[in-house]
Formats: sequence, C-alpha cells, structure tokens
Amino acid sequence: MENKMKIAVVGAGASGMIAAITAAKHGAEVTLFEKNERVGKKILSTGNGKCNLGNLEFSMDQYYCEDKEKLQKMFRVFSNWDAVTFFENMGLMVKEKNGYLYPYSEQASSVLDVLRMELDREQVKLVTETEILSAEYPEGESVFVLKDAKGNSHTFEKLIIACGSPASLKKGEGMSGYELARQFGHNVKDVVAGLVQLKSDEPFIKALSGVRCQAGISLLINGEKVDEEKGELQFTDYGISGIPVFQVSRQASYALKEGKDVSVLVDFYPDQEDKAFTYMSRLRYDVLSDKTVENYLTGTLHKKINMVLLKQAGLKPDGKVQEAGYQKIGEIAKKSRAFPIHISGVNSMENAQVCAGGVDFGQINTELESEVVRGLYFAGEIVDVDGKCGGYNLQWAWSSGYIAGRNAAGSSTREMAENDHYWPDGPDLDAARGMEI
Repeated sequence: MENKMKIAVVGAGASGMIAAITAAKHGAEVTLFEKNERVGKKILSTGNGKCNLGNLEFSMDQYYCEDKEKLQKMFRVFSNWDAVTFFENMGLMVKEKNGYLYPYSEQASSVLDVLRMELDREQVKLVTETEILSAEYPEGESVFVLKDAKGNSHTFEKLIIACGSPASLKKGEGMSGYELARQFGHNVKDVVAGLVQLKSDEPFIKALSGVRCQAGISLLINGEKVDEEKGELQFTDYGISGIPVFQVSRQASYALKEGKDVSVLVDFYPDQEDKAFTYMSRLRYDVLSDKTVENYLTGTLHKKINMVLLKQAGLKPDGKVQEAGYQKIGEIAKKSRAFPIHISGVNSMENAQVCAGGVDFGQINTELESEVVRGLYFAGEIVDVDGKCGGYNLQWAWSSGYIAGRNAAGSSTREMAENDHYWPDGPDLDAARGMEI
C-alpha cells in the first residue's frame, strides 16, 4: 500500500477545515483536532448568521499585514474566485449581493454543512473535545509529537496550526495556538481586539444610546487623522458601534494599548458638500429665524443628536433662533460636521469579530510553512494578518487554509500554479465581474 503523508491539523475552524480537506484531497492522511464538541462554531455567527464568504471587490487595501507583497502572492494562488469554485465543487450555491458573497440560502449553517460533508467524503479523521496543549519536533526524529489535555500523545509527519484567536470567545479562551507557536520558537505579535465597538467616557454618550444614523467618521490618534470611514453609525450606552467603527477599531486598539490619545470626529452629513451645506444652513436661518431653536432643527438630524448639539452650544430648546443669532446657530451646523467623541477603550475580546496580531508573518514563507521549523504550517487568524469587514477575513481563512493544506501534503506553490485550474496570476477582474455567480 502507498504510504500516505500523516498530517495533523489543530483547530477545526474555517481555515482548519479547508486545510484538512485540501491536504486529504492531495493524498495525505489527515487528522483534524478540535477542542470543542462541534467544528466550525464561529462560522455560524459570521455575516449576522448569513456567512459573508468573501467579496468580489477584492483589494489589498482591505488588509493589515507587514508584508502585503508576500500576502498578495498568496491571494494570487487562491483568490476570491477560487473560493467560489471551491465551494461550488462541494455543492454550495453562491450568490453575490453588492459585491458581497453569500451562500444562496443566506444561512451560515449551509457553509458549515458542506464543509462537514467534505471532511467526511475525504475521510478526514475528526477528533473533537480534544485540546492540544503542547507540540514538539524532537531532534533527529523527523516527526511532530502532540500531547493533548487528556495526556495522550500523537505523532505526525507534518503539522498545521489553525487554532484561530480569542475573538468572540470567553475570557481566557483561544490562546492555545499562540502558545504552540511559541513552543516552536515563533514570535507572536501583541494580540488586540479588531472589528470591535469603541468605548467613550463622554457625558453625552448615554443620551445618544440607541441612535442609528448614516455618518462619516475620522479616527484621530494624538490629534492626527489616520483613517476615515462612512456608513451606519450606532450609539450605545457605552460608546459607538457599526461597520465604520469596526473598520477603524484595529488602529484604535493598538493606539490605546500604547497609551496614545484616541478620538473620533463624526460628520452627521457625510454626503453634503461643504459649500452647499453652508448655503442651506444660511437659507434655513433666514427662513426659520422666527422659530424656536428646537423647531428650527426639526427635520434635520435625530432628535437626540440635536438635543446634544443644543446643550453643547449652550442654547435652550425653547429659545428663539433670531435671539440666538446666526453665529451661534452656525456653531451647531459646524459641530454637526465635526462632532468629537473621545475614545476611552475598546469593547472586550468576547465582542470582537477578529483579532489583530498573532504569529509573526515574517517567520512564515509564501507556502505558509514556518521558517523556524520545517514541516510546520500556519493558517487563518492565528497569523498576523487581518482584514476589514466584508468577507475579507474569511477569504484569508480559505486562502491560507488551502495553501497550507496543499503544501503540507507535498505540493509546492509553484506546482499549484502550474497544475491547478486556479488563477496563478490572479483573475482578470474586469472579465470576472461579468461572470454569473
């Protein structure tokens, strides 16, 4: 009988399952370890339960990584379109909505179901309720020795660590993968919450709780603008939330960890040009100057926002616009375009969608093999690569899982590019956008 490469995959999340399936497809004997009772728990909560698989509007600008050139080479091996093909070959129907890719059923459980069926079809040995606590590569033995929490030892020729991160888990959970990496001599960059809500100590925050509005936000670190986003902003009783907040939260997390001053400027009229807005503000004043200040603002922003703006301007709701004067009314208009919110912290790791930081990307080659220990591979969120909202983090899971699994089974990235049907140099996106999903 042909001797198959014996590979262990630690962590049965998105990247771990793809790595296990891919390694098995390419001739390896694969054992997939998962500490929980069931696999793919996090997948069920992605995309608000719909599972945002990826995004047709793929861009390297959506990723944080120390070496984007190296990262881009990986995405050329397994792109967003390759992920669609991969899942369709497993039986999943995929559809597109405004560039976002979803299972046709719009149920994350559909994605998990096809992955589980594929694990079974490829005869991957699934070992659940088993946490791997330590791993070593004894000198001269050419094998990896894994030890689990039950005291059992397991021996394999190759090892893929895809344990994920502590994001969305209970406090203290999700750190085992980083510890395994350290045991092999890898550097682990500080892990912080990414795609998470921001906390504020401003006195008006509770008064705005529950408000949702379209807004533009600018992230300021030590008074300098470092990023800006636009979308639905949500106020909570502790701070701010919503996709634009998630998109800048990674940078806020690191800045706060370093003791820097962090704040957000909110533009409540993100689609209004400055000149047109100034003109309309003057026109409103001329036409509505006989009204109370509260009535003057009626029909503009959410009432709770208007009340906060009035209070900060030192005006009473029942005061007359004419008595307040155009300069004072103008201050409210200006404030509504640059409303400052001091950020005092980020929400807990339990509320984060992903983590920033992880295994040093510089210690991993383009085949996702360790530069420290040969035969050791990494995939998914455990690596210091993370993306913005919109399916980009799951795309990294699929891509890294595929590459790690294929290479661990014995095929190099060069062979993948030469032999697979996947686009080695990236797809023609203009042509690809015309394809029917």
